Amino acid sequence: MKPASLRPFLPRPALRRRFHPHRAYAIQSPGAPNLQVFDSNTKYLQKERAAANAESSRRVDYLRDEVAARLCERLLDINRHFPNVLDLGANACNIARILTTTPPPTPTDPPLHTRLTHLTSAEWSPTLLRRDAGLPFNSILPSHTRTVLPPNPETEPLPFSPHSFDAVLSSLSLHWINDLPALLSQVATVLKPDSPFLAAIFGGDSLFELRTSLQLADLDRRGGVATHISPLADVRDVGGLLQKAGFKLLTVDVDDIVVEYPDTLALMQDLQAMGESNAALVRETNAGLRGLGRDVLLANEGIYRELHGEGEERIPATWRVIYMIGWTAGEGQPEPLARGTGDVNIKDILEAGGKKAGK
Repeated sequence: MKPASLRPFLPRPALRRRFHPHRAYAIQSPGAPNLQVFDSNTKYLQKERAAANAESSRRVDYLRDEVAARLCERLLDINRHFPNVLDLGANACNIARILTTTPPPTPTDPPLHTRLTHLTSAEWSPTLLRRDAGLPFNSILPSHTRTVLPPNPETEPLPFSPHSFDAVLSSLSLHWINDLPALLSQVATVLKPDSPFLAAIFGGDSLFELRTSLQLADLDRRGGVATHISPLADVRDVGGLLQKAGFKLLTVDVDDIVVEYPDTLALMQDLQAMGESNAALVRETNAGLRGLGRDVLLANEGIYRELHGEGEERIPATWRVIYMIGWTAGEGQPEPLARGTGDVNIKDILEAGGKKAGK
């Protein structure tokens, strides 16, 4: 007896179907960055919401004002007058305020703001940019304009003509840019020859205390680890980024600023008021203070104090700030000698110094 055939029970289209394997290709749109780390729209909304409450936003300007002051010191170390200066990612025009409120090094020196003729403050968040437009420091500057930048820095270029600025500054803003090499190349384009670019960004070790305590609290209460603090650039990568953008005479240094808070909740509330909350693409969408959950927040407080509190009533939070300086190429700049043209062997100098120390 022949076995029953399944052929009568199969629909005819199934019998005739032929499978042709094919390959699909992912195509990247022109001008888009190779890697998307941050959600630009989320960061834009965070800054807008934070600046909408002007009083709360001004209360947490302590960090931006401090870093802006240290960045201005580096600018004023350059012995020249700057007719046209761009403050890129100006936040609430912290650099403009510092230039008008900081006293000169000595009573006989001219005010700091007289070192430049015109300042352009450019920012992606219009509410944050115009937050302090009515304050007195605006009238002290010789000339000051505000420019709202296009909302998507990854796909829309800077709205400035090439070779239009004598210096470009940026304080605590560029660490949220996805395609930082492309933006640095645009900065080099808008600068005149032999002009400086000075910037300060948060570095990768910022808030390491909060990062570790939240990971341990997550692991203890929820059995896993989520991304609560955005990844940041490492100081070892900054020099390469500047060099790739065409800058010369590079200087990169790091500064740790430690701020004390009464508890971890106050620290996270200040982050929200600054508009510096997590904006990584790979994050929990409800991972704000409410989304973390009461049990995780309480565990985080205890772990933070145990690991980093050192028995004190207040807890420390470390902000690592990376300062970078680069110059566009120009005539008369010092250039390194070509390889092989030196007539002094560094090995002989080091060996001579070692022998002298040994004696």
